[in-house]
Amino acid sequence: QVQLVESGGGLVQPGGSLKLSCTASGSSFTIDAMGWSRQTAGKERELVAAVLKGGTANYEDFVKGRFTIPRDAAKNTVTLQMNSLRAEDTTVYYCKALVGHTACWGEGTQVTVSS
Repeated sequence: QVQLVESGGGLVQPGGSLKLSCTASGSSFTIDAMGWSRQTAGKERELVAAVLKGGTANYEDFVKGRFTIPRDAAKNTVTLQMNSLRAEDTTVYYCKALVGHTACWGEGTQVTVSS
């Protein structure tokens, strides 16, 4: 069983920056990929960005050039650095880890972009 603990999030003005962090813990596990998704009420959860075990990062078009997803594999930690935030980025962000064929999720953290 892998547990994911998220931190960060909060309120920021448009154009500002926020950093989300996620740390995985448990026993005897190997993470194949970590990433972040987001979900607005009434909509499906959507992928934001992910980083594979080898270090390759993938970004959805709506965050390319604005977000980065550095990962510290030794610490089982992934960060989502969000820059140039927009009002439409407001929603709940969830950390996700892929352990073999099993997807593990964090509880989510709220990001609000508003003036």
